[in-house]
Amino acid sequence: MPLSSRVRKRALFVAVPAVAALALASCASSESSSSGDEIIVGTTDSVTHLDPAGSYDNGSLMLQTQVFPYLVNTAPESTDVVPDLAESAEFTSPTEYTVTLPEGLTWANGNDLTSSDVKFTFDRQLAIADPNGPSSLLFNLDSVEAPDDTTVVFHLKSENDQTFPLVLTSFPGAIVDEESFSADSVTSDDDIVAANAFGGPYSISDYTFNELVELTPNENYVGLVDAAANDGVLINYYAESSNLKLAVQQGEVDVAYRSLSPSDVTDLSSDDGLTVHDGPGGEIRYIVFNFDTQPFGASTDDADSDKALAVRQAVADLIDRDALSEQVYDGTYTPLYSYVPDGFAGATESLKGLYGDGDGGPDADAAAQVLSDAGVETPVALSLQYSPDHYGPNSADEYALIEQQLESTGLFDVTLAGTEWVQYSDDRVNDVYPAYQLGWFPDYSDADNYLTPFFLTENFLANHYENQQVNDLILQQAATVDPDEREALIGQIQDLVAQDLSTVPYLQGAQVAVAASDIQGLVLDTKFQLRMAPLTR
Repeated sequence: MPLSSRVRKRALFVAVPAVAALALASCASSESSSSGDEIIVGTTDSVTHLDPAGSYDNGSLMLQTQVFPYLVNTAPESTDVVPDLAESAEFTSPTEYTVTLPEGLTWANGNDLTSSDVKFTFDRQLAIADPNGPSSLLFNLDSVEAPDDTTVVFHLKSENDQTFPLVLTSFPGAIVDEESFSADSVTSDDDIVAANAFGGPYSISDYTFNELVELTPNENYVGLVDAAANDGVLINYYAESSNLKLAVQQGEVDVAYRSLSPSDVTDLSSDDGLTVHDGPGGEIRYIVFNFDTQPFGASTDDADSDKALAVRQAVADLIDRDALSEQVYDGTYTPLYSYVPDGFAGATESLKGLYGDGDGGPDADAAAQVLSDAGVETPVALSLQYSPDHYGPNSADEYALIEQQLESTGLFDVTLAGTEWVQYSDDRVNDVYPAYQLGWFPDYSDADNYLTPFFLTENFLANHYENQQVNDLILQQAATVDPDEREALIGQIQDLVAQDLSTVPYLQGAQVAVAASDIQGLVLDTKFQLRMAPLTR
C-alpha cells in the first residue's frame, strides 16, 4: 500500500472519537509517526481493562493476546495445547504441572522475565479476585512454586485436571511483569503502557482508551507464533457497526473483526475487493437471572424460591429461538437448547424437552400453567437489561423481540433498558440487574468452559446461584480421564442446570471477519481470537 494511504489511515484516528472519525476524514493531517507496512484492524469490541486481572471480556482479551506472553497455547488451526513462552510444560504428578522457561527472557522494557513473574501473575489473580476478572477459572489452583528462575510448579487441588492446561491458554494465563503491576489491585491501562510492560508479539506504542491502539513489534518476543510479519498494527474502535462496515468498504481498515451485523456481512460479501472469513463457532447468547434480585429473589421483599423458579421457567417456555434466529440474525445464529453448544463433546439439548412445546418452540399455555401452579400473579414485572454496544448492532432488536415474546402473552410486563458495556460490566456484578443479556465466546475449546465459569458456587456470573451437586460434578468431570465417562458427567450437569435455570441460553453463532482481499495470514480457529502477528498484505 502506498505510504500516503497508510498515513491517511493513521491520521484519521489519532485522538478522534470512533463515532466521529469518518466524518473528519476530509480534514485529516498528513503527519504521522508510523512507518512501514502497518495493518489496520477495526472492531466494535471495547476494552474493559488492559490488566488481565481486571477483565473477562472479548474486547480486552483480543488486545491482551497481542501484548502479553502465555506459557502454553493452542497451536494454530488446532486444539492441541503446546508450549508457547515455555520450553516445556507437562504434568509431573497427578497434582503438579511443571513448566520450564528458556533462560535469558526479557520484557519489552528490559526487565528480566523469570519464573518469579509467573508466580506473581497467578498469585495476584487469586489475591485480587476481581468480580469482572477471570480468577474463577483458577478454581483448582492451590499454589504456585518458583524453585529457580526457569522452573514453575503449579500445585493443583484435585488430581488429573483435564482442563488446567487449557485454562493457561486463556484469560488468566497472560503473564505480567512483577516490577510493573500491583500485587493486590488492578493496574491502570496508562501505567501498564507507560511501563512498556509487554512480552507478547507486540508492545503498545500509542494508546487512547477504546479509540486507538498502536501495536509495534516487540523485539524481545519469544513464543509459539513467529515474530510479527507486519511492521505493526493499528486497532481502531468503533461505537457503531455501520461505521465499521463503511470503514472496511472504503479501505480505512484492512480487517473488520467483531462485530458486523448479518446484513452487513451479506452486503460486504458481494464486494470484489473484500473477503469474508468464517471460523468455528462457539459463541452463545443467554439471559442471566440474579437469584437475589429477580422477581421473588432471595433479597426481595416477597422472596419465594418456588415462585422465583416459576418465573424463570415461564421465560424459558416463552422464548422463541427460531424467531430470534431468523428475524434478528437472518439464520446466522442458530437455536441453542442447552448450555454447551453443538460441536463440543458432551453437548445435549437439555432444555428442549423441558420447556415450551417440548420440541423447541414456545408455549404460552405451559408458561401460564407454571406461574399459576406456583401462585404467581400476572403480569410479572420483570426488569431486563442488555448492552447495545458490546454484542453487535442487533442486540437492541434481539431484546426488543424477547420483550415482545414475553409480553404478548400478558404474563409479563417487561421494563427493557440498555447500558453501555463499561458501565454494564460493573453493574451486573453489583446486583443492579434482575435479569440481563450476556454473550460468551469460549476461552478454550472444551465443554468445561461453558460450565465452570457459570455454575461453580464462586462463578463469573456472580448471580448467587448455588447447587452443591452441580458444583461437585463440575469438579469431577474436570478430573475424569476417560472421555466417555467425562461426556456423561457433562450431560448430567446440563440436565441439572436446565432444571435450575440459572441462565437461559437461546442462540449460538460463528466467527466472522471481513478483510481486504490482499490481506494474507488471517486465520479464525479454535483459539477464538484473531492472531495479528501473521497478518500481511
